[in-house]
Amino acid sequence: MASSGSLVQAAVFLLAVQLLWVGAADADQETGTVIPAESRPCVDCHAFEFMQRALQDLKKTAFNLDARTEMLVLRAERRALCDCMPTSSLL
Repeated sequence: MASSGSLVQAAVFLLAVQLLWVGAADADQETGTVIPAESRPCVDCHAFEFMQRALQDLKKTAFNLDARTEMLVLRAERRALCDCMPTSSLL
């Protein structure tokens, strides 16, 4: 088994390597080309479009639920009406 001292040394070494790697990745990103703000899509615009689509989906779902509820209520009313009236009076 490895001693606890060597485990701590290995953990510190891995942490140092990871920090160096993250620093190198940040340096690579800084040297890249910058896209002008005029050509980048607006984050707020994307959020607005997403919310607009979500609201449309909710409206469709609500309409479908309303239509289904109305159909079920009418079916229940028809059953109640047919159950309380004798079939001879329906003719």
